[in-house]
Amino acid sequence: MPESVKKFADEMLERKPTKLLKQLISELDYLDKEDIDLIKKAYAYSSVAHEHQSRKSGEPYIVHPTGVASILADLRLDKESIAAGLLHDVLEDTVVNEALLKKEFGEEVLSLVDGVSKLDQIEHSDIKHHQAESFRKMMLAMVKDIRVILIKLADRLHNIQSLHALDQGKQIKIAKETLEVYAPIANRLGIFNIKTALEEEAFKYGYPFRHKILSSSLKRKLGNQKRILKKISKRISKKLNEANIDHKITAREKDLYSIYTKMKRRHLSLDKIIDVYGLRIIVHSSQECYQVLGLVHEVYKPIIGKFKDYIAIPRVNGYQSIHTSLLGPSGTPIEIQIRTKDMDQVAESGIAAHWKYKSATGDDSAPQIKAREWLANIKEIQGTAHPEEFLERIKLDLYPDKIYVFSPDGDIYRLPNNSTCVDFAYAIHTDIGNSCIGAKIDRSQVPLRTVLESGQTVQIMTSRYSSPDPSWLSFITTAKARHNLRSYLKDLNVEQTIVLGKRLFDNALNSLGKKQRNIKKEQISGLLERMDFKDMEQFYESMGVGDKNPLLMAQILLGDEELENNADDHKPLLIKGTEGVSINFAKCCLPIPGDTIIGHLSKTKGLVIHRRQCHHLGTFIKESSRWIGAEWSDDIEHELSTEITVHAKHKPGSLAAIAGKLADNGCNVEQVSLATEYEDETIDILFQIQVANRKDLADIMRGIKAMGNVEKVSRSLH
Repeated sequence: MPESVKKFADEMLERKPTKLLKQLISELDYLDKEDIDLIKKAYAYSSVAHEHQSRKSGEPYIVHPTGVASILADLRLDKESIAAGLLHDVLEDTVVNEALLKKEFGEEVLSLVDGVSKLDQIEHSDIKHHQAESFRKMMLAMVKDIRVILIKLADRLHNIQSLHALDQGKQIKIAKETLEVYAPIANRLGIFNIKTALEEEAFKYGYPFRHKILSSSLKRKLGNQKRILKKISKRISKKLNEANIDHKITAREKDLYSIYTKMKRRHLSLDKIIDVYGLRIIVHSSQECYQVLGLVHEVYKPIIGKFKDYIAIPRVNGYQSIHTSLLGPSGTPIEIQIRTKDMDQVAESGIAAHWKYKSATGDDSAPQIKAREWLANIKEIQGTAHPEEFLERIKLDLYPDKIYVFSPDGDIYRLPNNSTCVDFAYAIHTDIGNSCIGAKIDRSQVPLRTVLESGQTVQIMTSRYSSPDPSWLSFITTAKARHNLRSYLKDLNVEQTIVLGKRLFDNALNSLGKKQRNIKKEQISGLLERMDFKDMEQFYESMGVGDKNPLLMAQILLGDEELENNADDHKPLLIKGTEGVSINFAKCCLPIPGDTIIGHLSKTKGLVIHRRQCHHLGTFIKESSRWIGAEWSDDIEHELSTEITVHAKHKPGSLAAIAGKLADNGCNVEQVSLATEYEDETIDILFQIQVANRKDLADIMRGIKAMGNVEKVSRSLH
């Protein structure tokens, strides 16, 4: 049977090209004759293989693979990609087998066709697990050869352009799948012409009523804007000509689905969307882009807060352009995009721009570099056991609502909105994420859970003695951070996870002003029964692997009434940047807020806070990697213990007088001891007292020093 396909295909190659083939060849002027001969051959084999098949619309089936090849030609892809586009359905729907394809077209074309065919086999399964598995296979096929997904995107685009032939149920299913998966992938790869085309068709079929209402409303809104836009274009063009800048200005209309998602995301009416219509200015160099920016701001006033420089800081998919919004005639807001010709080509074709699989130089365009970074990330997290989990992780990366932050060295990192310091740590490197213990934003120390904002400089503090904290799962955002944290927790043995879980639970209780030893047995039993745990070890293990949140478990254990009773007399004390870490204050130097402090990572006590002047710091000089910078939180509301030494005349009543003075200052005395008696009838008295901060302590010490029988007052250092 395959032999007959070869025979008829060879005969077809001897005949005049069909109208479909002529049209396709006319789009391949960037390829040489040898390349086009391979594509003619692929068309002949596809045409013969699908000869007795037709589409739901009634058209001959060959219309579909030719349409796919035409879309790939528009991206200016190589001959293997276009041949595979023509042949992408033959393994699944016809008698053509892999041996024939390999013999006639080579290993490369076979690999591409086979990759697309395997994706199609389970694509329309209604079982959630299989859908997720299909998505996982698609992503991994893309990692192997990104042309597989480019062919798949072209296949989906041509199919969705003929959805009218299907029943409404299938139309909605395919349209929504396109909006949720395929359009975001096209966007992530920077192929905006395919992304926009997919969204345009999918929105029409997936949300027909919304599409109809928005479309008619937009037509009314834009009725007068075209005339205004022409006037603005002429005025800007005149200004650029005066500056001798060669340019091209085109009008651009924001696509309907982008307007809809913006309205939905920002809860805005159509009237509040200001960049529905705009102009695109194409020049020759980046330098001219910035010149044009200055000139258009001279012609029309810019709208404050509506400027984005994607040339200096490209988007995550490699897109580069300058965006600015201006107040045109009568206050009409107009968005201007300024870019070079190369940037414009990249904006339309993304990773497919300047295609160079066979490049001798190996130079990649920005989108190709960005895409390869993304694919490397996909490859890193592909080992998950659950396809559904893999699907959710990758979807986080498909929606480009990103922020950008800087490392102290000036490197730019793009992260999803709501990313935290921990997400940033994992974005730098897995080892950085696993060992992070604190962070600084713009040189100020912050908790690891702090949500980042664009433009910030973030520094991560690490320690080789530190390990990831399961509580991070409650606030991290990126797929990479979640994957690595879960992988770390799964690698711990049961004993380790139980110990870790107990420590986390104890810390959570401490933050609520309770000790586990003071909890009634009935409360513990009730919690275990309520959460369906057979014993405390199983309970601790669940927190150690990140399944249960320790703070939530502690709150459930204590109940609302007990939490309310504790709310006033215990406020959580924080050292910036140490959320989830057990904090202790060194007995040797008793630091208080206002002191310059440093943290020491202890294997048994967690993070121990010392004063910088502490005499014990020299003892640990060989353990420099265990020391980290520390800074007081801004919201400490209860008092800490410290110790002062009072050198006074040894007279009857001296101790009582000093203690009375402390009491008059509202100071709680925890402990008093006589340290040293001197021959000149003076004595050192040690007072351990509670104070709010260093300033209060200074006031107390001045008050005591002013007493007639006191000669000297100092902070104690053991």
